Amino acid sequence: MFIWHLLVLGLPTANSTERMRAWRALKACGAAVLRDGVYLLPEHVAGLEALEEIEREVLAINGTAYLFSINEPGERFIALFDRSGEYAKLRDDIAVCLGQLTGGNALQTARQVRKLRKAFAQITAIDFFPNAQKQQTDSALQVLETAISRALSSDEPASHGEPIAALVQGDFQGRRWATRKRPWIDRLASAWLIRRFIDPTAHFLWLDSPHDCPPDALGFDFDGATFSHVGQRVTFETLLASFQLQSPALNRIAAVVHYLDVGGSQPTEASGIERVLAGLRESMPDDDQLLQAASSIFNGLLIAFANDEQNND
Repeated sequence: MFIWHLLVLGLPTANSTERMRAWRALKACGAAVLRDGVYLLPEHVAGLEALEEIEREVLAINGTAYLFSINEPGERFIALFDRSGEYAKLRDDIAVCLGQLTGGNALQTARQVRKLRKAFAQITAIDFFPNAQKQQTDSALQVLETAISRALSSDEPASHGEPIAALVQGDFQGRRWATRKRPWIDRLASAWLIRRFIDPTAHFLWLDSPHDCPPDALGFDFDGATFSHVGQRVTFETLLASFQLQSPALNRIAAVVHYLDVGGSQPTEASGIERVLAGLRESMPDDDQLLQAASSIFNGLLIAFANDEQNND
């Protein structure tokens, strides 16, 4: 047996604005329509609170509203909450973005994919009986996010599965570090991490091609580099593991870098950070200046995330 919340409404015909507001609220909370004026939700706290709010608003405009709960077998109503059509439409939009993706519009597409992620989150929030459609749509979004990352960095390194050895920072001081020019999120964050926590006097070389890496330089974030993608880790995460740099604040930065580089679960801050870094990258042709500006962003994030941890203690 299931517990269901049932809301029966009678909306005044004279107040079209309030009628529309009620209908939008019912749609937003995922209520199913049993018949005209009769709406249904499965038992959950947020849904009940939404229906209670709609009930109060309808009564306030001299409408009629009755909210009660019933116990019924779930099979009768589950089909009313099928979100397959909404997921399918979203996958169509994802496919269009993927088909139109080029290196020239990758940043614009990245902004679009954040909107698609938001739409996906809105659907999943009211998908009370999820099926394979949810996972298929999430997978399609991850494919698009990975493709965007590849378009922004066409020679993005492949991952390998070798174990990560623990290293001593003292063995990596005053070195030359080399990566591909026009760095994006993983290379920018990695260079900041190297200079901030590993090698304060690091000198960076921006390579036209990984093949140009000098033998005495420590390469990062390209195939064959000393530090690159390992397993599910992006280069920033590989550096954290290699030098045992672990803190809640750094882990949160790593989550942002990981998402913006290869996709996955989206941290709240990711969209804003991406927009700022994209603007810096477009406006600064000099990679040393770009790193300096981006480092200020990462320093600020480090402090903000550390403060969050202290406030939560």
